[in-house]
Amino acid sequence: MSQSDVKPWVIVSSLKQDTNPQDLQRISPQVSALVDEWHANGRIMLSGPFDNALSSMAVFEATEEEARAFYKKYEDICSGILTYELYQWDVMPILSVLSK
Repeated sequence: MSQSDVKPWVIVSSLKQDTNPQDLQRISPQVSALVDEWHANGRIMLSGPFDNALSSMAVFEATEEEARAFYKKYEDICSGILTYELYQWDVMPILSVLSK
């Protein structure tokens, strides 16, 4: 993986209208474990909810292959409970700066 292949990525998620608290309680530990796995590999991810209490965002740097693999795992966990999208984000690579 060359540093030039690494780009900022964003996953934006929102609760579906029919999501119930039990669904969130069920997936929360799985999402936390996925993020912990990312961090355990020495990678940085910034994530958190928006103030509307319905949406959240995760920002991370990865190659396209790594981003798509992470997104697939996220999708496997959250399908049917959240709506979510993965975007490549053309922004200053702040996570690269923070990781040094």
